[in-house]
This record gives sequence, C-alpha cells and structure tokens, in this order.
Amino acid sequence: MIEIKNITKKFGSFTAIEDINFNVEPSSIYGLIGYNGAGKTTLLKTVAGIYKSETGEVLMDGENTFDNNSVRKEMFYIPDDLWFPLNSTPKSMAKFYSDYYPNFSVKTFENLLDLFGLSAKKRIRGFSKGMQRQTEIVLALSSRPKYLLLDETFDGLDPQKRDITKKLFLEYIAENEASIIISSHNLSELANLCDHAGLINGKRLTMDCSVYDISENYGKFRLIFDRDITEEDFSEINYKSLDIDGKIATIIFKENLNEEKIKLNALRPIAIDEYKLTLEEVFLNEMEDKKYDITKIFE
Repeated sequence: MIEIKNITKKFGSFTAIEDINFNVEPSSIYGLIGYNGAGKTTLLKTVAGIYKSETGEVLMDGENTFDNNSVRKEMFYIPDDLWFPLNSTPKSMAKFYSDYYPNFSVKTFENLLDLFGLSAKKRIRGFSKGMQRQTEIVLALSSRPKYLLLDETFDGLDPQKRDITKKLFLEYIAENEASIIISSHNLSELANLCDHAGLINGKRLTMDCSVYDISENYGKFRLIFDRDITEEDFSEINYKSLDIDGKIATIIFKENLNEEKIKLNALRPIAIDEYKLTLEEVFLNEMEDKKYDITKIFE
C-alpha cells in the first residue's frame, strides 16, 4: 500500500502542493488529474523520494520513501520528460536496470520488446518520442516493481499502443498485486483504466474517490419546457452548475440525485433526460469557477 500523509512541498517561498492525503491499495490504479502546473509532477517526484517534503511523509508498506534504497528497488518512476544516455540501447538499459532491480526479468524484457516491435540494439535517442516512451514502459514492467509511478505515460503513444499499454498495466497489477499512480491529461484514458481518481486543484487534493462513485454521485439532466425559464425557477434546487438557453436547461448535480430529480419534476418540464457524467465533465465542474467571455477576444 502507498500512504500519502499530509504532504506539503515548497520551492523557496512558493508552495507547489499543500496538505495532500490519499492511499493507493494493492492491485489498484490511482489516476491523478489536474490542470498543467497543478502539482501532479511535484507530487509524483515526492512520492518517488526524489523530492523531500516540508511536511508529512510517503509510506510504502510502512516505510518512508525518501532516501530509502530498499524501497526504491520496489518502485519504478517514469517521468514525463524521458532521458537516456547518449549511446544507450534497450539492451544496455536492461543490463543497467537488471543490476539494480533484483526481480528484473530478461524473458519479460524480450517478450515486451517483441510485443512493441522494438529493436534491442538500436540507439534509443534515435527512436521517435512514442518509441522512447514504449522503451521506458518495457524497462519498467521488466523490472517487476511493486509500485509504478507514471507521469503522462500515454503521451506520444498511438491508439494501438495505448490500448496495449493499458492491457499490460491491468494484467501486471492482477498478477503482482502492484500499486500504480498515473497522471494524465487524457481523462478518457484514466476513466477506462483507473479504479480511483484524485483531483489536484489550488495546490490541494479537492477530490478523492472511486471512479464508480464519480459515476453514481454525479448526474446531468437536460430539461425542455413549454415556457421561457430563468435561474429563479431553480432557486430551490441545489445544483452544481446550470445552463439556460430559452426553454432548455442543462443542470448538473453532485450527490442527492434522487432528491433533486423530484424537485426537477416539480417544475413540470415537458421532457427530461438524464446522463452520466464523463470524468472530463466532472473534472471541469470541480475546477475553480471562472467565467470567460470569449465573444470579446477578437474585437
């Protein structure tokens, strides 16, 4: 299990993340979401023991991750910005990692190279961005860590390779009871992969729940009326967001869906349709409320 307890990380006077708390269970994939610069990479580097937090601690099976070599041998971190030595090849990098990770599997390494269609002897820096990403995934899974920390791992992968990678992660945690934290700007990928999700907003974790709960606790309704409506018509309703266009209203709720649906029916719409929110829609609704008037941008 990964336990992240009251983590705050600062760079000088700047606070990057503040009082972050959540757990990642064995055989679980935790999706970390947030806008660019929200602190996802800072958090992953702190979890990996690269950064030392100002407050709090990160525990893996009860051991602090910072400056702990025994824990690091059970962990593999794939950063957003990959770096490989100048003349390195997949084969030379496999030798490097096999000397560090006690469970490194040469057979798994060879099987994964074949699966991705990668050459073991070609220079990695000559690979495309996507192929370099695939190489790092091959090395990570071949190292057979108990904990995987993945920063924008799908970036640069084509649809086929993304699908292969997702299936590999799911198979890996099923076989090894591994724990994975993965950050991504591709929210649809996380929704189909993760069982839990956390949102970093304003330096803090503002949402931490199972993906199933997101689907169950959020509701989107589209109502059609035989009359023009205003916000005053919805004054007794506890909504998350409301958009009105003449006789049509689109409304989003968080929790208490059945109670709020009764209130909607009491407004006597001529039609009402219910939808499940996607992870991306939940993300947008959980972000800080900001009103943008784009109609004046090009005046």
